[in-house]
Amino acid sequence: MDFETLKSSSSNFDKITKALEKNLGPEDQANKNKYQDDRLWKPELDKTGNGYAVIRFLPASNNEEMPWQRVWSHAFQDKGGWYIENSLTTLNTKDPVSEDNTRLWNTGVDSDKDIARKRKRKLSYYSNIYIVSDPKHPENEGKVFLYKFGKKIFDKISEAMQPQFADEKAINPFDFWKGANFKLKIRKVDGYWNYDKSEFEGVTPVASEDTAIKAIWAKQYPLKPFVDPSNFKSYEELKEKLNRIIMGTRSTETVETVDLPQQVNGKVKSTNVVNSKPASEEDDTLSYFSKLADEE
Repeated sequence: MDFETLKSSSSNFDKITKALEKNLGPEDQANKNKYQDDRLWKPELDKTGNGYAVIRFLPASNNEEMPWQRVWSHAFQDKGGWYIENSLTTLNTKDPVSEDNTRLWNTGVDSDKDIARKRKRKLSYYSNIYIVSDPKHPENEGKVFLYKFGKKIFDKISEAMQPQFADEKAINPFDFWKGANFKLKIRKVDGYWNYDKSEFEGVTPVASEDTAIKAIWAKQYPLKPFVDPSNFKSYEELKEKLNRIIMGTRSTETVETVDLPQQVNGKVKSTNVVNSKPASEEDDTLSYFSKLADEE
C-alpha cells in the first residue's frame, strides 16, 4: 500500500473494525524492563506514582494491513527457574503450557487450578505510536516508537471504534487524518498500573501537512515479525523447557533472557538479549512479574 492509497482508504476502517471484533472473543475476557530495545516506548511514573503522556496510534506500516499485532505469552516461576516465552497459541497452534493448564484445571483440584492460574497467558498488543507529549522524556516527542500495551488500553481503542451510546461518533484512532490523540493517564491502584482515566481527544490530523504525515509513516516499524512463526520456539523446545522448569533442573537462562524481533539491514531476525544475574536476585523479581502480568 502506497501513501496515496493509505490516505484514500481512510486506513481501512471497515477491515480494522472486523479485526477488532475478532479480538473481542471470550478469551480476551516501579521496575523497568531488564533489556533495552530503543524501538519500544514505555511511560514513566512520577514521584507520586502517576504517569501522563499524549500519544497517537498510527496506521498499518508499508506493506502491512493491520495497525496492531497481538501476542500471547507466559511468565511464571517454578522449581527450575523462570519460564518466559511467547505462546504458540498466538499462531493458533497448540502450546505445551496451555495444554498443561487445561489438564490441571480439568482435575477439579483447587491446588491444581491455582497452578494453572499462576501460569495463565498474558495478552499484549504491539502498535506504532507517535509521541505528541512525554513530560518525563521530552526528547521522545515527535518520534515514532513501538508501543506494547494490554487489554485495558485495547478496550479504550475498541470503545472509540465501536461506541456504546447513540450520541458518540465512531472514530478510527489509527487514522492519520481522522484519528485522535490518546491521553495516557496512569495511576497506581493497589500497587498496579490503572488506565481508567485515559481517553481520546477530539478528531484531528496527526500533522498539518501531508509531507509531515508521510515522513511519520516512513519511520514506522513492521509489526508482522511479532507473529512470524520463525520468531517462536518450536513446540518441542517449549515442552522441553517447561519440563525442565517444573522438574527443577536449573539452566543458565535467567529472567533477563528475552527474544524480540529486530530489524537489521532491512531484514528481520530474532535477537536474544542476555544479562546474567544470581538466582537469589531472580527470586526477588517474582512479585514484579506477577504485577506485570496484570499491569496492562
